[in-house]
Amino acid sequence: SKKVPSPKLATMSTGLLLLLSGAGIVLGIYPTLSLWLTVLFLVPTSFIMHTFWKETDPQVKMIEMTQFMKNIALAGASITLLSVPLPWAMSLM
Repeated sequence: SKKVPSPKLATMSTGLLLLLSGAGIVLGIYPTLSLWLTVLFLVPTSFIMHTFWKETDPQVKMIEMTQFMKNIALAGASITLLSVPLPWAMSLM
């Protein structure tokens, strides 16, 4: 419904991207790269998939706005984590 080209491939590739970047963040493996990959996914995806400003139904608009704001907040949290000095004391590696 969002007219994404090759939706199955897009879902698989972004899922893999999030899995690897999340693992990198938790394990402390290339955390800077992992955090930037997370931001690189979240920001464009928010603007493509959660276009609350185009919705006319108030309930759909609210849901899309909530999802948009959640993604932007997660991107902001990822950028904030870049300020934590390396190596991370609490990483699993």
